[in-house]
Amino acid sequence: MKQEDLIRYKLEKADDALIEADKMAEIKHWNTCINRLYYACFYAVSALLLANDFTSVKHSGVRGLFNLHYIKTELLPKSLGRLYNELFIYRQQSDYEDMFLMDEERVLPLIFQTKEFVSIIKKKLMN
Repeated sequence: MKQEDLIRYKLEKADDALIEADKMAEIKHWNTCINRLYYACFYAVSALLLANDFTSVKHSGVRGLFNLHYIKTELLPKSLGRLYNELFIYRQQSDYEDMFLMDEERVLPLIFQTKEFVSIIKKKLMN
């Protein structure tokens, strides 16, 4: 598979995860919504890293490369790094901790922010 095709595939997966997050919000499945928001960011960041010949097979590696090459260098706003890190933590908690429940008040603002995140990554890839 060509690199461009893989990048496009990852961006499509990011878009799909955003659609799934919206559906989960509609039915008030907040933990699953957080999962899909995190994965939307993960796929978008994976595409960005791939476009610049960075790869990692681990989620922590993807986060580390993103923070090192895009956030610390200020190629992207620090707010994107904070959002991605926050979603990672929430996803870990909601997927693996007993009795951890996300709620509408915490999740709804993150939906808009994640859509912006993916949009910014896509614009960065077009440059």
